[in-house]
Amino acid sequence: MENGTYLEAESFGAQKTEVGEIVFNTSMTGYQEIMSDPSYAGQFVTFTAPEIGNVGVNDQDMESQKAHAKGMIVRKYQARYSNFRAQKSLHEFLEDNDVMGICNIDTRYLTKMLRREGAMMMVASTEVSDKEELKKILESSPRIEDVNYIEQVSTKEPYKHNSSTFSYRAFKYDEPPKAQAKIVAIDFGVKRNILNELVSAGIEVEVIPNDFIAEDLIEKYNEKLIDGVFLSNGPGDPLVLKREQEQIKKLIAAKVPMFGICLGHQLLSISHGYDTFKLKFGHHGGNHPVKNEKTGFVEITAQNHNYNVPDNITEIAEVTHKNLFDNTIEGLKYNDEPIFSVQHHPEASPGPKESRYIFSEFLSLIKR
Repeated sequence: MENGTYLEAESFGAQKTEVGEIVFNTSMTGYQEIMSDPSYAGQFVTFTAPEIGNVGVNDQDMESQKAHAKGMIVRKYQARYSNFRAQKSLHEFLEDNDVMGICNIDTRYLTKMLRREGAMMMVASTEVSDKEELKKILESSPRIEDVNYIEQVSTKEPYKHNSSTFSYRAFKYDEPPKAQAKIVAIDFGVKRNILNELVSAGIEVEVIPNDFIAEDLIEKYNEKLIDGVFLSNGPGDPLVLKREQEQIKKLIAAKVPMFGICLGHQLLSISHGYDTFKLKFGHHGGNHPVKNEKTGFVEITAQNHNYNVPDNITEIAEVTHKNLFDNTIEGLKYNDEPIFSVQHHPEASPGPKESRYIFSEFLSLIKR
């Protein structure tokens, strides 16, 4: 670890040497969705749930085409999986995706250390065991904030997303409702279930790469070929994304209706002139209480972010949601602009779905 901690454990999945940032996730379910979430690119995920691997892996629970995290760290890996939907073991899944698995390690100790000292860089290896050599590898590697992971996870070609949400009663995808509006979703590392929820809300979705040209989208909006723009979640430090910020500023100036989640939420803040800051150990889990400031209700939410928008953004925006763990901002509606965003994940996957109404709010905004 970056703080000098040296630990020995056992491995599963890919055999290799890897450097990344270590964070912890408190979700009790959904290890496959977490590992295939592009927002975890560049990170090792420590799972606080002690038993991992027990339900195997299947194609339907993938949040993208592959696993993006550097590795996963678990207390006990269960090689013998048992679930009627399972198609392969977690070990096979990690091997196929060239991702490390680390097990038989005290994840409670790791979690308490990260909570006390903050997220940090680490190196793990099945090939090198000498402490000094590992230290040299770690010190010579780039930090997570120095790497533009968006270039790695964003789609290379535009595509239409047609599937709706998955029904766990019928074990098939729901029939999409008739589309009432059309949007472009900018892919910074979008989760599949976000796109599913947009379609389920009655929105036609075209996904485009992160190297979008704002003028093209403004022209489509003015010609009524699209009704709005969605800014997706994604990995890494949002301050690195200078080109994307400049393009978003143009969309803001043109009054194009926009909705952002997670990284999209942060990029909207930065593009309005309010830089984000890094949290000590971030919010990663499926149990974060968020208060809806409009209704007064508390929603239990899924979260995955290391960065947050500043409190002084209230100079130009209304706070719609607040995190009750630490009072950080979770949602914004910009004054006199058709733009709103949330920091948490209303699509869940994994996690509770109490916030999925937010997708319908986007439809209402673009219809107005």
